[in-house]
Amino acid sequence: MSIRHGLLALLSRGPRHGYQLRVEFEASTGATWPLNIGQVYTTLSRMERDGLVKPGESDEQGRVVYTITAAGQAEMARWFKTPVVQSDRPRDELVIKLAMAVAAKEVDVAEVIRKQRTATMSALQRLTRAKRAATEGAAQRLVIDSMIFQAEAEQRWLDHCEAVLKEER
Repeated sequence: MSIRHGLLALLSRGPRHGYQLRVEFEASTGATWPLNIGQVYTTLSRMERDGLVKPGESDEQGRVVYTITAAGQAEMARWFKTPVVQSDRPRDELVIKLAMAVAAKEVDVAEVIRKQRTATMSALQRLTRAKRAATEGAAQRLVIDSMIFQAEAEQRWLDHCEAVLKEER
């Protein structure tokens, strides 16, 4: 997901200043994607340049309030209508790490898998606690649920890796 599109989605709910956008973005993503306030304002500046948002008046604290434009609404609608394809996602470092461990000499692949399994299980426990403590509504819950499902899938994939490696012996 691009920050640009996330900010457009939040601006579709009404005018916001940068700090509000940062707080709402982090709340919506369950704080799994922390944003630097400078990153928010840099993105707003680019979106203003591209005609997707327009700055309005400053609030009582001197913060500029931004509004989504018709072009911004169209861009957001296009983004929501376009499926995310597998090739658009970043490479999975764990997959590459295990493939290289198998290819390398003198690497205990079983140990690499064991350490990863332990780390993934710890992450799964943290996520489960975070889900119980979630208070920001459906958006936050969906993000945490997705992360839980990914961790569970990773555990199953690690089981599969062990089985394949046993077959190869």
